[in-house]
Amino acid sequence: MTGIAVTMTVNGETVSQTVPARTLLADFLRERLGLTGTHVGCAHGVCGACTIRVDGVAVRSCLMLAAQADGTDVETVEGLTESGALATLQDAFHRHNAAQCGYCTPGMLVSAADLVAAGGSPDRAAIREHLSGNYCRCTGYQAIIDAVEEVIAANAQQAEANA
Repeated sequence: MTGIAVTMTVNGETVSQTVPARTLLADFLRERLGLTGTHVGCAHGVCGACTIRVDGVAVRSCLMLAAQADGTDVETVEGLTESGALATLQDAFHRHNAAQCGYCTPGMLVSAADLVAAGGSPDRAAIREHLSGNYCRCTGYQAIIDAVEEVIAANAQQAEANA
């Protein structure tokens, strides 16, 4: 196959493949690597279902070509789950019933993890604003906001106790 050779680190493992020039990173992750937690909802970067991290920055993988990820460190929801980075958020989502159908959940978790990792104590309005690029048609967002707010509050309490 003619194409572009790409090498990237995906969830801690180096991956090298040749891909057609127009292969979207979301399609590469799902179809070539079997990482189906990255969902494609709108294919226009609007819904956030395909949110992943590239070099530590949340991006829409449906808007990025696999060739653009050459030489980068890519983290999908699977990698963040295996590393334990999402354990507290996943537990809170479960307890607050913030997953509903689950289609948006991987992208929502990656976006929420970015907010939690940033530290500080954002209020509900700031949490809502941060997650506003991730659409959910099932929960009405209240349960998601509740879950993220709980994790942020628990982290703040832990930081206070450690100080």
